[in-house]
Amino acid sequence: MTVTRAVAVVLGGGAGNRFGAAMPKQLLTLGGKTLVEHCVTAFASAPGIDEVLLVMPAAYAAEAKKLVGDQVSAIIEGGVTRPDSVRNALAYLLLRNPPETTGVLFHDAARPLVSQQIIAGCVTALQTHDAAGTAVPCSDTIIVTTDGVVSHVPPRETLFRAQTPQCFRLSVIAKAHKLAAADPDFTPTDDCGVVLRYLPGTPVHIVQGSESNIKITYPGDLAIAEALLRAER
Repeated sequence: MTVTRAVAVVLGGGAGNRFGAAMPKQLLTLGGKTLVEHCVTAFASAPGIDEVLLVMPAAYAAEAKKLVGDQVSAIIEGGVTRPDSVRNALAYLLLRNPPETTGVLFHDAARPLVSQQIIAGCVTALQTHDAAGTAVPCSDTIIVTTDGVVSHVPPRETLFRAQTPQCFRLSVIAKAHKLAAADPDFTPTDDCGVVLRYLPGTPVHIVQGSESNIKITYPGDLAIAEALLRAER
């Protein structure tokens, strides 16, 4: 079946502990707007996106509604972990959308500079693939170590750095997360990894990302994002 509807889910449910701010980092300001506003506006203005959902901590839902309430159809309460937040969003989507013909794009609110080109690439990927992740080729040589000693140098041409959005047919990602939730020994860090582990017969394709699509993790990242934003203007 062809995907006929695409829903973007902006994941802002985390506390941003590594950033060290007094508030969740998704509410920090970049170029006069919060990170959440940058992300939601990007998807709300994308021609291929039919609906935008936002996941936020319950304590900040009212503030988020003031910021982007007119651009999202719902603000969903975040979970304790990222997988919990994703599953909360999936539960909402499954009650309201046909899983076989709905595509979902999960995007971290900490990546405020996602481009229209990337979003369009994800929407296009959903027309032919059940799962795809945004990524950029790795420019550095990566080394694998054991007890502080280099044990392997994988070929650089096979290595990519993962970004978001990560996009899936709703039925596929819902099934993968259902299996993951039943496995107490697995703590996924991203949704492509969930599909790879629990639905190994489902290929996960690559959508070309961008070096500008950075993730705000530490205070210095915000300064880099400010410079990138100024360069785009």
